[in-house]
Amino acid sequence: MKKNRILSCLTALALGITMLSGCGSSPETKDSDNAGAKDSSSVINIAIQPSAAFIPLYIARENGWIEEALKEQGVEVIWNESGPPMNESLASGSSDIGVMGDVPAVSSIAAGQKNEIIATAADGAKSYAMLVSADSDIASITDLKGKKVGATVGSTAHNLIDKILSKNNLDINSDIELVNIATGDAATVLSTGAVDAVAIWEPNVTRLVADGTAKIIGEGPDCGLLGVNPIVARAEYAQNNPEVIRVIIEQYARGVAALDSLDEDIKKKVADALSLDPELLADVAAKYEYTVKISDADVENLQDTISFLVKIGNLDKEYEIKDYIKKDYVESADIAQYIDVK
Repeated sequence: MKKNRILSCLTALALGITMLSGCGSSPETKDSDNAGAKDSSSVINIAIQPSAAFIPLYIARENGWIEEALKEQGVEVIWNESGPPMNESLASGSSDIGVMGDVPAVSSIAAGQKNEIIATAADGAKSYAMLVSADSDIASITDLKGKKVGATVGSTAHNLIDKILSKNNLDINSDIELVNIATGDAATVLSTGAVDAVAIWEPNVTRLVADGTAKIIGEGPDCGLLGVNPIVARAEYAQNNPEVIRVIIEQYARGVAALDSLDEDIKKKVADALSLDPELLADVAAKYEYTVKISDADVENLQDTISFLVKIGNLDKEYEIKDYIKKDYVESADIAQYIDVK
């Protein structure tokens, strides 16, 4: 059996993206002028990134709902477009709250950042998929034996490969050749034959399937991958400003409720932020469950992410994620006025 050999393709970029963004494409960062800002009840700095997991937050932003809801409290809202440096933004205090994937969320806490997971932006099991080129003879996961499979090493897509191969009695270390790629290169490596399959996330999955580049042979639900995307806050800010946090959670839920009734202007603005055709926005959003509340399954899957990162050597040791999950904020928010609460 041959040993797994990881070929580096834009290695430094991909690994950096993995640990700090974990999902979605990575925009050029536009830091606000309030870097290193101190806690203040008069300002909330919100870090947002162009992932389909966070469509409700984009809806809230484009409608000005958070600004409106915080007006009575005299709180100014500052938006930070943060891709990979989101954890740096929270660590420095230039952001107070942010949305991110499971890998950066658990990695930041492991690194010693004093963050709290305060809500679930979305569970995205179907947002992670294994793709092959549209004309490939590969029809199932078992057909991947002996093939080259691309993913951003250390990301949730890497975790998907590990889990879905195991589910089909294949081993990531001996039955495939894992190739390290940047998610944005998926179309290129598939079309050139540099790899036989890729594991990526939305909105890239829908985009590549819609344009005829690729087809899906497996998804997160096939192997128990939930793909949790948490809402994370700096512990000091959240503890000092629980009412501000409550309002943001409520307006996020309002964004969830608005998903099925977006006017064309808001739809275009949100789609533009994701570099997506507006007509595909509903298809992409359908891949997520925008639950807001933190479920037991969310906690279990975040713990599983920690175990995966320890397994591949990206984290030194396990820790209990439940110790950093604070459900009080979402439980005190009146999200039932907007969405069904399970």
